[in-house]
Amino acid sequence: MGKLFGTDGIRGIANETLDCELAYRIGQAAAICLSERKSEKPTVVIGKDTRISSDMLENALLAGLCACGCNAVRLGVIPTPAVAYLTVFYHADAGVVISASHNPYEYNGIKMFSAEGFKLNDALEEEIESLILSGEKLPLKTGDALGRVLDGKHASEYYIRHLASTVDDISGLRVLVDCANGAASTTAQRLFNRFDLDAVVINDNPDGVNINDHCGSTHLEGLAQRVRNGYYDLGIAFDGDADRCLVVDQDGCEVDGDKIMAICAKYLHNQGRLQQDGFVATVMSNLGLHKYCAENGLKLLCAAVGDRNVLELMQKEHMVLGGEQSGHIIFLEHMTTGDGQLAALQFLQILCESGKTVSQLAGEISRYPQELINVAAPHDAAARKALIACEQVQAAIAQGEASLSGDGRILVRASGTEALIRVMVEASTVEKAHAVAQLVATTVENIQK
Repeated sequence: MGKLFGTDGIRGIANETLDCELAYRIGQAAAICLSERKSEKPTVVIGKDTRISSDMLENALLAGLCACGCNAVRLGVIPTPAVAYLTVFYHADAGVVISASHNPYEYNGIKMFSAEGFKLNDALEEEIESLILSGEKLPLKTGDALGRVLDGKHASEYYIRHLASTVDDISGLRVLVDCANGAASTTAQRLFNRFDLDAVVINDNPDGVNINDHCGSTHLEGLAQRVRNGYYDLGIAFDGDADRCLVVDQDGCEVDGDKIMAICAKYLHNQGRLQQDGFVATVMSNLGLHKYCAENGLKLLCAAVGDRNVLELMQKEHMVLGGEQSGHIIFLEHMTTGDGQLAALQFLQILCESGKTVSQLAGEISRYPQELINVAAPHDAAARKALIACEQVQAAIAQGEASLSGDGRILVRASGTEALIRVMVEASTVEKAHAVAQLVATTVENIQK
């Protein structure tokens, strides 16, 4: 991980750690690096989410790209996975997304996709970062060597058609869809209208500051209540850039990414489409998922947290399904990155074919009680890792593990995108998980005082 690029691109608070000057320089550096790899002008497709700062950063980024001889296709507000898909569709040299995903509106981010629709490889990322941080004035183009901005606002239709083509007809369900006042606001209604569903879309009126604000996949309470009160078959929630999907059943109970993956894995396995008879989750996945896979003859591999790590392990092991408990799920048959709307369609098809309720499907996977505490930590990634490795924290972890007596686990890790240390504990009871998590989290807090 570099000084700028974290596990999911460059993130920061708009106009504090991520401003127009940096966005302009990112555009310049990307254009220069891409130009070195081809004789013609490179082309980049650019999408964004609904944050108030996205317009500002988009224009700065476009200026940097064009100033250094790169053409850009402006897609407008569009889900992150749509940018990955359209990068390949347009035979572009790269794709760029301006989004901070599930984070509050004050944050924003810039991440890039390769010409193949995957996250940029480390070598190119490092090359771009080196130029950004060099401090040198980067060379500008003049005359007809300058880049141009092209209109791609209608391109989302190609993406929606692709998503719809991945499932057979799905019908007969009452579905409540939460767009988190984010990027799915531009696509979800059009997508679900293609099927014979009673689909109602909510939180699809972004105003620049209400993205992820008590809605979407990070705040399921409102969706759950409306599903119960409205007698829906299920609720579907996306995050701000629509690369995540979580579900609530007909009673408003959460169905997380672990359970969605397990249900999809079993379905694909029964169809003979689950390569290597398994899938990739992360170290954060619940112990209940491990038990379900063992009982159903499914191979489960665990990667470090982050969709980049999940995808790398999927490709290494030749698997087509992978994802995270948070709802970031990759169906490599259909998409090069996690896609919330794609995951929703796959789940709806399984639900339609099963003849079961969502609670019946999800009830097949048990879940160990889990406590997750986020502890404020240094902004420097190396300092966060050093804090976890210190003697006092390791002693607290050892004490917690002893109290679990082998029936549970502790995971302490530094966030790759935020100044946080995440303490996660699974145990046989809610009380024990809470007590052990508090022990470790309090230790981390006290060391910093």
